[in-house]
Amino acid sequence: MIRSTRFLCRVGSVFPALVLVCFPWLCARAALQDQVASIVDRELPGLIEDYRHFHSHPELSFQESATARRLAGELRKAGFDVTTGVGGHGIVGVLRNGEGPTVLVRTDLDALPVKEETGLPFASQAKAVDDQGNEVSVMHACGHDVHMTCFLGVARTLSQIKDAWHGTLVLIGQPAEERGAGAVAMLKDGLFTRFSKPDYCLALHISSDTPAGTVGYVPGYAMANVDSVDILIRGVGGHGAYPHTTRDPVVLAAQTVLALQTIVSREINPTEPAVVTVGSIHGGTKHNIVPDEVRLQLTLRSYTDEVREQTIATIRRITRGLADAAGIPENLMPVVTVKDEFTPAAYNDPELTERMAGVFREWLGEGNVMRRKPVMGGEDFGRYGRTEDKIPILMFSLGGVSSETVKESLRLGKGLPSLHSPVFAPDAQPAIRTGVTAMTAAVLELMGKE
Repeated sequence: MIRSTRFLCRVGSVFPALVLVCFPWLCARAALQDQVASIVDRELPGLIEDYRHFHSHPELSFQESATARRLAGELRKAGFDVTTGVGGHGIVGVLRNGEGPTVLVRTDLDALPVKEETGLPFASQAKAVDDQGNEVSVMHACGHDVHMTCFLGVARTLSQIKDAWHGTLVLIGQPAEERGAGAVAMLKDGLFTRFSKPDYCLALHISSDTPAGTVGYVPGYAMANVDSVDILIRGVGGHGAYPHTTRDPVVLAAQTVLALQTIVSREINPTEPAVVTVGSIHGGTKHNIVPDEVRLQLTLRSYTDEVREQTIATIRRITRGLADAAGIPENLMPVVTVKDEFTPAAYNDPELTERMAGVFREWLGEGNVMRRKPVMGGEDFGRYGRTEDKIPILMFSLGGVSSETVKESLRLGKGLPSLHSPVFAPDAQPAIRTGVTAMTAAVLELMGKE
């Protein structure tokens, strides 16, 4: 589309009357695209410096004070009215530009307890103390440094072309995404009441398996409900030589792990995606001692609330039923605990998503925009679309790997480093250029003047 638009404008240099009468808006859009491209080119060196700073100065969830302070300062320089300390270390930047829609753009701030092994000259050497008092290495292994850099690029670009849009632009820096707690904290702290309530919410997320320079989109469910579940299986301990005098929680735990695998295969509708994974099992201290208890840790994934509730209810039923069959007394029945750090599914509004996909094709080219499949990863951005107002939201993916690396991976049949990997290193410059351009285009589509 962008090529045909500019072609018409070149035709207009020969037949100006024809194009001006029939396609005046096309030339205006092409001129705006050229203006944005020029600004992004000019801002890119500074943005790369920002990216390297964020990458080498990561902070854990709930500890993002320096990151938030730097981001807030940069937004103020771009002309935004900035409020800090929203839902923890969250920041809200507001730029009012006349009457019109309100569009929210979100970035996340936090990093992960991962020791970086990329070998980059600006690799993180940071360490922090986690909630358990342990010293851990810290790394932006999920690309939040790229997200924040694109976020700043969008702020700087849109603040320079205020004649091209109208309304209220709300840019938020959200803490604790990796813990699934930042979005709900900001909402509870009045994000949609203290500030302008958005008509649309937008975000992007780096991809570890698609080429830099591309974007991807998923209409409808894009990411999953994520639940963490603890199961305490109790029994009657004793000597390993006399198992008949015990009620063995190790055997019961083994039976439970296997039985839980039948939930997805035999209880959930086959057309509904779900995952039940037992990621941790701990019990016992010595070879010849039957312990009193075994602890399991599970992660559950689903898309719909109905499947989520069915999965949790079935886990409770199976664990209790097996314990009853094993002769466990009532006062020692298993305890199933669903943890509070629940992340709801991210549901991209289909109409908004398809509309933005068309915009991305126009700005980036048809071959650089791809429809992707939903994944079972989690993202608390979905909460912004689950309030009573049912605000349309869209999170699109941003290609983060050099095209040569992707081709080599396919040729060799070798996987690429995933998000959260200690060796994940995005191809930052083309990814940031594309992210700033795509998000700016999306905002202009929603807020642009006729």
